[in-house]
Order: sequence, then C-alpha cells, then structure tokens
Amino acid sequence: MSDKINKVVLAYSGGLDTSVILKWLQDVYDCEVVTFTADIGQGEEVEPARAKAEALGIREIYIEDLREDFARDYVFPMLRANAVYEGEYLLGTSIARPLIARRLVEIANETGADAISHGATGKGNDQVRFELGAYALKPGIRVIAPWREWDLNSREKLMAYAEQQGIAIEQKQGGKSPYSMDANLLHISYEGGILEDPWAEPEESMWRWTVSPEKAPDEPTYITLTYEHGDIVAIDGESMSPATVMETLNRIAGANGIGRDDIVENRYVGMKSRGCYETPAGTVMLKAHRAIESLTLDREAAHLKDELMPRYATLIYNGYWWSPEREMLQRLIDESQRHVNGEVRLKLYKGNVVVVGRRSEKDSLFDENIATFEDDAGAYDQKDAQGFIRLNALRLRIGARRLQE
Repeated sequence: MSDKINKVVLAYSGGLDTSVILKWLQDVYDCEVVTFTADIGQGEEVEPARAKAEALGIREIYIEDLREDFARDYVFPMLRANAVYEGEYLLGTSIARPLIARRLVEIANETGADAISHGATGKGNDQVRFELGAYALKPGIRVIAPWREWDLNSREKLMAYAEQQGIAIEQKQGGKSPYSMDANLLHISYEGGILEDPWAEPEESMWRWTVSPEKAPDEPTYITLTYEHGDIVAIDGESMSPATVMETLNRIAGANGIGRDDIVENRYVGMKSRGCYETPAGTVMLKAHRAIESLTLDREAAHLKDELMPRYATLIYNGYWWSPEREMLQRLIDESQRHVNGEVRLKLYKGNVVVVGRRSEKDSLFDENIATFEDDAGAYDQKDAQGFIRLNALRLRIGARRLQE
C-alpha cells in the first residue's frame, strides 16, 4: 500500500473546525477531499455546507438526510435494550457515531478514496467510536485525525489559520456559545465552559430544548404510545415513522420540562467528564418501553435483559456497535421483543414521566384472575406457597444451624 493519500472523505459540518480541517488536508496531504454532511436531526440546516465546500474547491459533496435511518436502525434497536450508560446517560452522542462511520466508509468505497477524516479531538470518545466503526467495516481504511497531528490546538489558532487561508467563517449574532454542543434526534449535549467545574450549576440560559420544570405547564399532558415488537409505531393513535415519533416526543416532552440530566461520566480514554444533556424523547421512550415490557415480557427474560444491558450500553458508549458481541446481543434482544406489543399511557408533568396505564390485548402476561386479592376461583392455590417457601428456605436453615453449633 502506498503511503500517498490521493483522496479522503471528511465528515464535514461547515463550521470552523471542519472547514479548517478541509483546507489543512488539502495543504498537508496534497489530496482531493470529498465532504460528507449528515442531517441526523441536529435542528440546523445542513445545505449551507454545500456552498462552503464549493468555495474551498470541493467537487464531490455528499449532503444526506439520515434522520429516518438514525431513528430506525440505531436509536430504536438501542432502546429495545433499555440501554443506559452508568445508570444515567442515554447515549445520545454515542449512538450517532456508528451511522456516520458507516457512511464515511461507504462514500470512500463509492468515490475510490484512500482514507477518511473526522474532527474529533484526541481527548474524547468520538475519535474511538469513529475509528473502531470504520476499521470494523473496512479493515484497510486509513484514518486522518488532524487533532492528533497538528498544533492548531486552540480557537485562536484555528481562527488565525482560517484568516490566513481565506476561509470564510460565519460569526453568529449574540456571540459564541461557551459550551461545546452536539445535537441529533435523540439529544443535545453540553460540555466545557462553567460545566468544567462539577460543583457549578448549569445556567438556565444554556438549555435549548426543554423549559425548566418550574415553568412547565400547570396542567399535565397525557399521551398514549402504541408498541409493535418493542418499537413505538403510533402516538395517540396516529401512525408515525421512527423519526417522526422522536420529533413529536421531543416537542411534547420538552414543553413539559422533561429530559434534562447533569452527569459526571467515565470516558473510555480514561478521564472523567462532566456533561449536561437534554433527551426529551429518549426519557419518555425508556420509561414507556419498560412499562410495556413489564406487562408482556417473561420474568426471567426481563431479568436477563437487565443483566445484559450494562454490557450492551458500554459497548455502544465505547464504540463497539459493529462488534460481533453487540450484534449477538442485539439478536437476543430483538428476539425478546416479539410479544412486546400494546399501549402505554403516560402523564407528563413538570419534568416527570408517570406511567398511568398499560395494556396488551393479545400478549399480556398479567392475569387478573391470579393477581387479584379477591376470590381467585381456584386459579392459584395459596397452600402451595408453603412448600415453595420451605424448599427455598432449606439452604438458609442448614446454614443457620451451622452457626448455632
């Protein structure tokens, strides 16, 4: 394999960092650059990236709406597992990276590119996620990570380079946000600024998708979610695609102050990091999915899923979406969802998601005749419990006798 890189596919947002990277790749590697910009629900127009890329001489420009792919093939399968990292993080950034890695590799194959490039820094998780995904899908692909190579390690240096190279950088009114943010259909994240002090409370002005619980409506909002095989297919009886489900829940839940979280998490690269997240749709979906599973999933199957979930969540967080172990776990999880069908009714009120009803006409394992405190008409013989208890107590009684000797 030649050391010369002739063409590279760059994950390109059109912002300062990736615009500088684009020009830097042209100068340092003397190569042709292909840009790839994805709309995964970040809430900002992606089409302006085309004009910016063209101004820098790019001939092959990919701009794609991947919202449905993201929701259907990544978020929904992850939520079937009830995946949460370290008990709190709903994996909003993590789950977007395998999709972007996949398209980078596919575009490299389509265009005959030698390498891919990304704007993730050398201190974070995203570099790992992008590159593990790329290598899993194309073992011989070459990866250029400028933040691990150049000395443009501050915003001032990036701005100076952009000015020197004639790169037009849009200055947004109101000044630059003090936070590093990442957004998609599942969440928006905030890092940096005052958040680097884990004792400092986030400013109310930081939050973008949710109202504060204190200012949420005084009347609760009720919604009903319809499930088929573990996935939401309708809201209040209206059929929706996966992306539309998430967009709708983001709007409704955000208006009720739902989805804020403030976390100190353990990055895969070894450091602790404090971040704040808004995940309105994901918060509702997790609560509702566990509710429909409580009605339709066998006890031991549910408990096994809960035992496997932390491992599954860690695989996604660390960038192993395309690993054989994640795919193996996914098959098990998807098999468990065959009978996860029915409806969940929720009350959304001032930051809280309350399950107020769940039903499944065909797949419920809840038998009112057995569970009732009234006369169960012989459906359950309470005398059987005595032998059950004595058998399960046998080892405890034997152990207790030994302590008494």
